Amino acid sequence: MTVTGPAPLPAFATDEGLLPRVLTPYKPHCRYLLSAEVSALPGGLSRVRAAFTIPESCYIDDTGHLNAVEVNIAYNQMMYYLVAKSVKEGLLTGFESWTLEDFWRHQLPDILIARFASRFQRPIDARDFHGEMEFRSISRRSPGGKPLLMATTTYRYGDAGGGRCDGDATLAFVNIT
Repeated sequence: MTVTGPAPLPAFATDEGLLPRVLTPYKPHCRYLLSAEVSALPGGLSRVRAAFTIPESCYIDDTGHLNAVEVNIAYNQMMYYLVAKSVKEGLLTGFESWTLEDFWRHQLPDILIARFASRFQRPIDARDFHGEMEFRSISRRSPGGKPLLMATTTYRYGDAGGGRCDGDATLAFVNIT
């Protein structure tokens, strides 16, 4: 008798057409995301595993390690790519009716970080590091009668030398009607 488990959830290698489009709003020297693999998760959620490089900070002299501002910028790029790829592949609950055109229209004005927390364990080499982010939950709300989606996420970064930072963020997707 052969026992089979549930079918594996889909995973998608870096979409070479999508990645540059997602990063278009960033100034060329602030495009840190190099590659990103997106995976479906149970319950209509998704995750991304990504590679980054920050050859030179966009705002401060070299600190020798990844800092909180760059963590946030890298998170934004990872999150935007994850949402865009999830929309394209139909992975995320709450976004079933979205097209990529909807994502492009909402990318900057309507995707907000409502809360962001970082915990640095050990310094990370900003010139070569990896990150991971996943959606933990998405819920539809209507405060004041205006519908929005709220999403809880977690993320972590690391490098070959054992550097580590992790955290969580809450996102608000507004003007979604």
